[in-house]
Amino acid sequence: MIAFLKAAVAFFTSLIVILFPISPATAGGEDKFFYDWNESLAYSSDEYAISLEKTPGKDFVVLNFTDVQLRDIESYGAEGEFAEKTMDKLITEIQPDLITMTGDNAWAPLAYLKLIKFIDSYNIPWAAVMGNHDGQGLVSEFWAAYHMSEAKNCLFQCGPKDMGYGNYIINITENGKTIHTLFMLDTHSSAATGGYDHLWDNQISWYKWAVKGIAAENGGEVVQSSAFMHIPTNEYKDAWAVAWNADAGEYNPEYADTAFGENTEDVCSPRDDNRNGFFDVCKELGSTKDMIAGHDHINCSSILYKGIRLSYGMKTGDGCYWTPEMNGGSTLTIASNGTTSFEHHYVDPATVSSSPVC
Repeated sequence: MIAFLKAAVAFFTSLIVILFPISPATAGGEDKFFYDWNESLAYSSDEYAISLEKTPGKDFVVLNFTDVQLRDIESYGAEGEFAEKTMDKLITEIQPDLITMTGDNAWAPLAYLKLIKFIDSYNIPWAAVMGNHDGQGLVSEFWAAYHMSEAKNCLFQCGPKDMGYGNYIINITENGKTIHTLFMLDTHSSAATGGYDHLWDNQISWYKWAVKGIAAENGGEVVQSSAFMHIPTNEYKDAWAVAWNADAGEYNPEYADTAFGENTEDVCSPRDDNRNGFFDVCKELGSTKDMIAGHDHINCSSILYKGIRLSYGMKTGDGCYWTPEMNGGSTLTIASNGTTSFEHHYVDPATVSSSPVC
């Protein structure tokens, strides 16, 4: 009964926020949450990035959740409890320095507010990107961006104008020096020409500007980075095609030592005629060595492809569609020299579910 009353109070408190929503007008205008950008601006980490200081002698651990994607009623029911217990187990065991979420965080207002409050309650810095469903079923996509940016421990920033919601930079520093950069990127929803969208040309220009600017601050040495996004690049599809031997049900020998995880659905990247060249830019600049995506709930492959590790974050919870064999989260561990390792952390549904798992 007490649990029911607490849920009811939380539900109706959140409902007030829905009935009297934050709008661009009441928030002082949407524009104030973005910054004007062009390539002629001088890059400065103090102005354009968030810094998190790494403890010397200790790895910096990023714990990623993805595609929680609950509706309002679900978030207050067994589905919400299951997702929260999954996240709590990993947060408690791993004790991350940063929590990230790679999109489709929730697709209804009450569920979004409940998720924000839950993650924020751990008093750990956290950062999210938008998925293709985050603007659906909400007051607006800006509404979601606003509430994340206002949460006490959330690092979310809207970023430059006219690039979507949530393109921002997190620098991991040690003794004040940037050793690794996290690029949080909005891959939008549907492309104008059909299929899924991805990064726009101005986002890629902004990324190039930032990579070069961070290197300039580092004495000309390129700083290793990771890109967090929702929709995978087309190269996820390319990598799976050459790395996985479907007949044998295993990775081909040249990938077997470095690849792990598996895909049990098609890679839902943009259409081939919507390739944006972001992967090639990353190769050219030599900074980004990890891409972490969500979107495809029952894929968890991680493949080192042409020098860049293309990883799916492991899906969190049973929202929308899922498989019990892929429930949990993933970690990106950053060493003092800026190099990384990536790992999945499976949570057995039977250990966190109070009801039978379907």
